[in-house]
Amino acid sequence: MTGQVLSEVSGVVAADRAAGLVAAYRELVTHPLPDGLVRTELLAGPDGHWRIQTLWRDRAALEAVRATPGGAPAPRLLRDAGADPTLTAFEVKVHLTAQVGPT
Repeated sequence: MTGQVLSEVSGVVAADRAAGLVAAYRELVTHPLPDGLVRTELLAGPDGHWRIQTLWRDRAALEAVRATPGGAPAPRLLRDAGADPTLTAFEVKVHLTAQVGPT
């Protein structure tokens, strides 16, 4: 067990608001990242489904961000884009990072 937690915030965003969501996410990640954030990514799926997945060092790091004034930024970004976000947190039980050679 790694102790890491993957948070996933998902929602449906109208096509005409997608560019604004991408711009807001890009702006967000230019600022200092919270302590314990390992990796984050914005994912676009079919039919306007969007996800922000963030890997955290541990559950305490995720909970610290959720407890800040205004709450965690991922749900706020999706709400601002017109989505009704859903948050799910997963405990990372097994982790593998593939070694990629030069291209």
